[in-house]
Parts: sequence; structure tokens; C-alpha cells
Amino acid sequence: MLQATKQWQWIACAKRNRLLLDLNDDMQLCTPYKLRQLTDATFKNPYFSLEDAAFYEQVYQYLAQFNLWNAAQLCQIALNATAVKFQLKPVLPKSWFFAPYTGSTPSTEAVIMLTSKVQSGEFLIVEHSSDASVCINLSDTFQLDENLSLQQFEAIRVLNNRVHPLLNQQFNCKTA
Repeated sequence: MLQATKQWQWIACAKRNRLLLDLNDDMQLCTPYKLRQLTDATFKNPYFSLEDAAFYEQVYQYLAQFNLWNAAQLCQIALNATAVKFQLKPVLPKSWFFAPYTGSTPSTEAVIMLTSKVQSGEFLIVEHSSDASVCINLSDTFQLDENLSLQQFEAIRVLNNRVHPLLNQQFNCKTA
């Protein structure tokens, strides 16, 4: 796991119109989040906080239990989730893209499935409230409908009645 340091900092890059995370002299993470999506706090206090570091580590450790991603992928997912949780403005629900969940098995994991008219895909719940959840797309691309898609790690808010538990065999390998 890439250990967070006090030198890490968020960069609002006007040239790329993206939020970057400067990890060290040789490494930067370019997120898919545009400058207009960022909170004012991103510009005022760019340093990776203790709260950021704790959430990053929590997500990394949680996802590592699934044995589905390598260390580099886990870092990338966890860092993008951290950016969404602490650097992005709130997003409005866009639940109309997704089919309601009508099953009886509640979702108890943060890795969930959402189903659009076009496809089903895995998402990570980054922030959960009683009504809705902010999720990031874990697939390379997720087709919302015939015209719109989400790129990997893009965030979307959905009502909780759209959240499907993962029943796929590959995800049942999670260890206790």
C-alpha cells in the first residue's frame, strides 16, 4: 500500500481541468474530476489531511479483503474515493438511470451493483445517507443509457432503492 505522507497535496490543474494528487516528485494521480466539481476547500487547503489519509487507508483495507484488485488498483480506487468524499461538491441524485432493486437481500457491502437500461456494473459507495448514496464507477466505462456513460471513478448519487447487492460468484471470495 502506498503510504500517505504530509507532503501529498491536491492540485487544481487548470491546464488539464482536473484535480490531481501530487504524491511525490515522480508521481501524480490525475482524477476524472473537473475543476467546476471541486469545493472551495480544495483551493484553500490543498494538503492531504489526516482525515483524507484515514479514509484512504480504510477504503484500501476494505477493498483488499475482496482479493479482486492488485495493490496499484486498490490505491487508485481508494485515492479517487477520497477525492470524491472530501473534494467534490455534492451531486444531485440521478436515480432515473437505474432500475430499482426489488429483491429481498439487503446490500451490506460498500461494493454494490447498479443496473441501467443498458448494463449492470460494480460501484463503490463512498458516502451513504438514509436516502441516497454517492458511488464511484469501478468499471472502465458504464453506459447509463444510449447516449450517456460514466468513465471509471466518475461519481454519481443514487437513491438507496437502486442499490443491488453483489450476488456474483467472483465477489463471494471475500475473506472474514
